[in-house]
Amino acid sequence: MLELAILGLLRDHDLHGYEIRRRLRDELGVLTNVSFGSLYPALSRLEASGALAASVALPSGGPRRSAATPMTGSLGGERAMLRARMSGAAHVKRARKVYRITEAGRALFEQLLEADAGGADDARHFGLRLAFARYLPPQSRVRLLERRRAQLVGRLAQAREACRATKADLDPYARTLLEHAAEMIERDISWLDRLIVAERQGEPLGGLTPRGSPRAQAGQAGQAGQAVTPAGNSAAVGSAAGEAGLGARAGTTRRNTTT
Repeated sequence: MLELAILGLLRDHDLHGYEIRRRLRDELGVLTNVSFGSLYPALSRLEASGALAASVALPSGGPRRSAATPMTGSLGGERAMLRARMSGAAHVKRARKVYRITEAGRALFEQLLEADAGGADDARHFGLRLAFARYLPPQSRVRLLERRRAQLVGRLAQAREACRATKADLDPYARTLLEHAAEMIERDISWLDRLIVAERQGEPLGGLTPRGSPRAQAGQAGQAGQAVTPAGNSAAVGSAAGEAGLGARAGTTRRNTTT
């Protein structure tokens, strides 16, 4: 999961480790707690496999390290020079290792993105894939949405059965929690249904047309570059899709607008 997120972020931009972690935290909400202890080993594995290539970016501007200073023979003078050198070293900018995705990395990214996550019923896995769904062909985007919908339909049946089985045993407050959980799943399914219809009809989402859709292909033929999805759109989609209550908020907003 972390490898997929790293490759997806590097798909459009070369980044150093600190920037990758910041974007994982701020733009992909499904990986808000990733630590450097997890990030750098993952980067090393991807680099060793050939999926990433790294280079050292030298700092631009800022103070430079001075040449070695000869000894003065005076204990006080040498102490003063040592303090000055230590003070200057604190302000020297460190070179950073910048990572770039390779052709092998692009192939691995597409493989991980299209792979079924072992049937895992996990909103985080789905949210991460949806965040980068613009890189999928239309048929794969529909399969991603339909797979998640099938998982939620199964969960909805279980939630309804739990409500029926425990109706007589639970007090009204505990029972309403079960009913609320079922309603949340229903709204998520309704949200997915709208996304599936939009994908099949090639309709833009939020004014953005996914790559590979009929509308995008027509736009590229008529006006080059008019229907290109910005890379930054993955942040909003990935962060929102990773939240369990996204469908509920979308359904509530839709009803309020209608009324």
